[in-house]
Amino acid sequence: MSGLKAKIQGEFEQHWRGMLSDYVMAIAWSFNGETIAASSAAGEVMLCCVDQTLHKTSLQEGNGQSVDCLAFSYDSQFLAASGQNGEVKIWRLQSDEPELVSILKNDRAWVDRMAWSPTTNKLAFSLGRVVQVWNADKGEIETTLNFDNSSVLDITWHPNGESLAVAGYQGVKIWIVENWDDDPCLLPVDSASLVISWSPDGKYIASGNMDRTIKVLEWNNPNPWVMRGFSGKLRRLAWSDIPTKSGAPLLAASSVEGIAVWEKQSDEWNGRVLPRHEDVVQSIQFQPYSHILASAASDGWVCLWNKAKRLLQVLDGAPNGFSSLAWHPQGHQLAAGGNNGELIVWSKGTRGQGFGRR
Repeated sequence: MSGLKAKIQGEFEQHWRGMLSDYVMAIAWSFNGETIAASSAAGEVMLCCVDQTLHKTSLQEGNGQSVDCLAFSYDSQFLAASGQNGEVKIWRLQSDEPELVSILKNDRAWVDRMAWSPTTNKLAFSLGRVVQVWNADKGEIETTLNFDNSSVLDITWHPNGESLAVAGYQGVKIWIVENWDDDPCLLPVDSASLVISWSPDGKYIASGNMDRTIKVLEWNNPNPWVMRGFSGKLRRLAWSDIPTKSGAPLLAASSVEGIAVWEKQSDEWNGRVLPRHEDVVQSIQFQPYSHILASAASDGWVCLWNKAKRLLQVLDGAPNGFSSLAWHPQGHQLAAGGNNGELIVWSKGTRGQGFGRR
């Protein structure tokens, strides 16, 4: 796309750049904003403590087996990592040096989905057709949830921590935490639910599906909205954490190189298509406390879209493509990982200041 080939200048500037030895699989910020973690296809896990300098710690050296997912607990006390070898490793971070406190071994399982509860130290992770929930306070598996229909394709907690949603073939199953043994609620899908996401207000759950549709269900409303017209399967979903004038947040979705954004008006969701990247969009996220949408793609661009409408800025630095991105919890920094191992942090209006400063 010719409009992206000339870099658009804006208020975010590259502030720090590092390298992992291979494709960056995942990036995560701690919820207190003091730490960023990154993992690679080679198996590395790196932790960066944010201060006026940048203190880097290698939690795990490369072992040739990818680490696909990283997650910080809600209180920033724990970091979990897992991937190809099936081991779920948990480090405790509230000390001078990170401490490896648990290794959950899962033979012949590839763990590629995990999520901490937003209110308690409970970690949910996929193991083929089941999800296990590990309780960090008790140091034990609290429950095993059988999805049954297929392998687990995505996991997300309700923002209040009272339920856990699991995606797979023919729909989304939602378990209530207080009654793990009860039958789950079901959001049916004709094909397979690939990605799921709760809106930050907990009012809506969106499912991006293999049949090129999105279903959006308002909690306690039996009739979901259905969005169609995508060029391929749905890969990513993102909600804004602030509402529009209608009182509902924005919903963004990516499919192949395209991005669409929906805004609720009255009882309908009206969509718009953003100008396309030239290659597959790998990650989309709204900036906290705003309607700026960031998108990272295999074409080597990170794009910032003002009000999820107009191209505001184009960021580069990974000529062979970007693989992931993550906003700082306060929204003043943006991190992205590249296909060749690049880890880049851009800061807003921080020329001459230290890493992590506003």
